[in-house]
Amino acid sequence: MQAERGDWVVLRVSGEMDLVTSPAVRQHVHDAVAEGRHAVVLDLSEVRFCDSSGVGVLIAARRLMRSCSGQLRLILPPQDARDGSHVNRVLAALGVRRLFEVYPDLAAATTATAA
Repeated sequence: MQAERGDWVVLRVSGEMDLVTSPAVRQHVHDAVAEGRHAVVLDLSEVRFCDSSGVGVLIAARRLMRSCSGQLRLILPPQDARDGSHVNRVLAALGVRRLFEVYPDLAAATTATAA
């Protein structure tokens, strides 16, 4: 689930982000910050379902990273992508997508300058 790419900690999430699995994602983000890492990429390209608890974890992760002057970036396929765009659609429908720095792939997320 965790890898490193330059200064970035990359957390890959797959399957579902729901009431059962979201606490693990939250814990991995907290662990990265506790280790002194303040540049986190959440790769959500393989997430096929995200409910409100998953969205809550993303918002909490954003808040945590901002509180430590860190950066959080999400990897999401475009909303119109055939596969893997569920999270993007959910965030857009809830009106919170604009809160996140979203990138199409790992290379873009870890090489782009801060927005």
